[in-house]
Amino acid sequence: MAAEPFEKSPDYVQSLARSLQVLRAFGHELPTPSLSDLATRTNLSRAVVRRILLTLQHLGYVDVRGRSFHLTPRVLELGYSYLSSLDVSELAQQTMEKLAQQVGESCSMAVLDGSDIVYVLRVPVRRVMSIALGVGARLPAFAASMGRVMLADLAEPELDAWIHANPLQAGKFHAYTPRTLRTPRALKAELQAVRKQGYAMVSQELELGLCSIAVPIRAANGCVVAGLNVSMQYSDKAAARALKEILPALRAAQPDIEQAIRQGGWAPHVYRRQGL
Repeated sequence: MAAEPFEKSPDYVQSLARSLQVLRAFGHELPTPSLSDLATRTNLSRAVVRRILLTLQHLGYVDVRGRSFHLTPRVLELGYSYLSSLDVSELAQQTMEKLAQQVGESCSMAVLDGSDIVYVLRVPVRRVMSIALGVGARLPAFAASMGRVMLADLAEPELDAWIHANPLQAGKFHAYTPRTLRTPRALKAELQAVRKQGYAMVSQELELGLCSIAVPIRAANGCVVAGLNVSMQYSDKAAARALKEILPALRAAQPDIEQAIRQGGWAPHVYRRQGL
């Protein structure tokens, strides 16, 4: 007599299975599906999918823009050990290790998640910030070099929406140091320069004594999906060194990491133009 399928067992948690089914329905062919798209793809009712999506949104694994849904970088928390074993992670890590060794400074890659950047890869050489930075760490995007190279890729209406969605006090961003760029107008002017020059440099805006320089990382479709940076201790000569020594090294690593992302099919969602 054949054993009963596990799905018929009292140990089977149907709600969990359905939630994972909805999460798996997101993909390269369907990165920003609608409720109807997910119901069709999972063969579940719209009512069931809706409850699952609302729960996942509440937990921070899914977000919505208009009628479309997308995964957030928080899903990386569910399987970072596996992500680390993927070729894309390994290849990008190898390139970043070479970069960090070449310049003698810590190197990181991050994606944009709402108002923050989230670290997805990091090669530390020395600790330069008072807070510990590792995979999953979050920093305010407006004041971080990796955040600015991603924000610079947003169209004007999207950038306005992003600014509007961020907490502002008296129309200003939080001042982390006396050097923090605080107003939306100043941020837009800075992002215009970043867009033109192809890199962002932030000096002592997040923490006194720290500066960093970043370049954008693009997916196969040309969209900026991540930022790659090198961080260092601030000094009077830091800016000159960053432009003369570190920026060329970042730009040399840039195509290798973009190739690794394309080969691995990794395209994390960021807040950008996708019709949301």
